Amino acid sequence: MMSWKGWGDPDRAQALSPDMRRLVHDALGVRADGPGVPGLAELQLPGSQLSGQVADRLAAVVGASHVSTESEARIRHLRGKSTPDLLALRLGDLSDSPDAVVWPGSHGEILELLKLCTAERIAVVPFGGGTSVVGGLAPDRTGFRAVVALDLSRLNRLVELDEISRLVILEPGLRGPEAEARLAEHGYTLGHFPQSFEFASIGGFAAARSSGQASAGYGRFDERVVALTVATPTGTVALGQAPKTAAGPDLRQLFLGSEGTLGVITSLTVEIRPVPALRIYEGWRLPDFAAGSAVVRRLIQDGPVPTVLRLSDEVETALNLARPEAVGASGGSGCLLITGWEGPSNQVEETAQATRTVLRNAGAELVEGAGSDWAAGRFAAPYLRDALLDAGALVETLETAGFWSALPALYESVRQALVQTLGRAGTPPVVLCHISHVYRSGASLYFTVACAQTADPLEQWRLAKAAASRAILAAGGSITHHHGIGTEHRAWHHRQLGEQPVAVLRAVKRELDPAGILNPGILV
Repeated sequence: MMSWKGWGDPDRAQALSPDMRRLVHDALGVRADGPGVPGLAELQLPGSQLSGQVADRLAAVVGASHVSTESEARIRHLRGKSTPDLLALRLGDLSDSPDAVVWPGSHGEILELLKLCTAERIAVVPFGGGTSVVGGLAPDRTGFRAVVALDLSRLNRLVELDEISRLVILEPGLRGPEAEARLAEHGYTLGHFPQSFEFASIGGFAAARSSGQASAGYGRFDERVVALTVATPTGTVALGQAPKTAAGPDLRQLFLGSEGTLGVITSLTVEIRPVPALRIYEGWRLPDFAAGSAVVRRLIQDGPVPTVLRLSDEVETALNLARPEAVGASGGSGCLLITGWEGPSNQVEETAQATRTVLRNAGAELVEGAGSDWAAGRFAAPYLRDALLDAGALVETLETAGFWSALPALYESVRQALVQTLGRAGTPPVVLCHISHVYRSGASLYFTVACAQTADPLEQWRLAKAAASRAILAAGGSITHHHGIGTEHRAWHHRQLGEQPVAVLRAVKRELDPAGILNPGILV
């Protein structure tokens, strides 16, 4: 079960070593621990606003054992796992807690719940793995009698496997590891491994347009979804009768990335591939971020294309807060490029050898063990983030994407915005960046920011994030690449889209959800 007060498995929570504490003290200027987390029993939630009569009607749909207004259930469905989410909890703000948690067991039950909640003016928050990092689980309660978290974990079946088409129908509540285990029994994989993989759900992958760490080879998750079924307050929507069509706009795209605001995804048909016979991961050192970016662009545009392409800038390579061992014995100079190849053995060997030739011709040097170190620690970084928050550091991430020609200016603009804003607050930051998702025309930039906390760390980060968002828009980047919109990006997303496209989104929302009960305040 996901930790209620931080990231991931509670048994894997980390504590900083004395050496790391000294580093945090010396490098970031941290002088005092951050706000602690009260015990679960100590938290005083606001009273549930859900009436007993409505709770009984919800129970009549899903069964009494699948409705809870108990404090622990509500706390476990409170917000997501961004740094602001965790800081708000540490500072005693429980205002976004749902009034009840409901666990439906079928598409039909969800339709009935949505009808009931529409009639009763109850907001509904679809809840998958709870891993949102953009305020995607903190709805606007204004005008609603109560808020219900719709936990989809009971919808966890592998419904059908089509080996001829290499497709699988999955229910949305399956988490990443469960889906992979069930597919592996038949010799297949989704190949989708975002950093949230261990706890995020299949439905969440689709609703937030997730990108996995092997996206160079497997593509983004939304690119793999060929059909879906959605329960909306006005009925069922079923889309995807063939892989491609010229019959007007592809309406599947309305729900991919909709973050639970237009409907509840109840099944997905997703492309699968055979489990790789061989996986190889390597680390290569390039002289600087510009040289590394050039060779990554060369590979993705002209081939050969590895399954994994991940380039750290000079600061991330030198510090590598999540994996200090990944820079290798020769130190942290230059930029570290992680390459990975997955697939049939002969294909992997051939592509890997061709990639190595390109890298060596570009002046790259192999860093012994860096690839395997990265693979072993690829899901561990958020645990360190929580330990740093305990120690008084502010650590958060943000990301964007841009065309290759715009990427250098985008990188520098965002970095400077963070350095200047946090520097003015008296907390000069360390700013790390990597390219983790690449396309023929451009790439993503993923920033990690670390500094000392001020007396008001929520306001401290709000100002820094706003400065970074302004820089992103000014430099022509996307306001997000794979984190989604939620509440944190909504205003910036609207500014980027413009008035008419936002009006189109609102019109779609009114058609599918006339009472606006689904995740109000998220996205639109």
